[in-house]
Amino acid sequence: MRILVVEDEAKLARAIKKALELQKYAVDLAEDGQEALDVALSEAPDLILLDAMLPKKDGFRVCRELRQAGLHSPILMLTAKGQIQDKIAGLDAGADDYMVKPFSFEELFARIRALLRRLGQDKDPVLRVADLELNPQT
Repeated sequence: MRILVVEDEAKLARAIKKALELQKYAVDLAEDGQEALDVALSEAPDLILLDAMLPKKDGFRVCRELRQAGLHSPILMLTAKGQIQDKIAGLDAGADDYMVKPFSFEELFARIRALLRRLGQDKDPVLRVADLELNPQT
């Protein structure tokens, strides 16, 4: 599973990356909103951890633009903005979950597992290459 971590604070980004890699996830980093959009739309990660306060484009805008572009990867906003209106704004922008910093890595891992469990429920099981189709369920 590939996770995109979007965090402009380099020290925290490296700590999250290392912790996720210890959990056996492949991790990509982006440090601003525009880079997050570029990476997410070209790589389609399995999950995105998205800070709200980012240079170039804030996380709420990034989230809205990713959803408008048709990206269905789960988005967990991980931010210091902890007011109720911030949480509502994040969820209304298209985030699937919202966590406030400081956070517990154990809770973060549990939320990631929960979001990733949902991935398989919506995917089309039919594999297609040219005119060949394979449905592993049948």
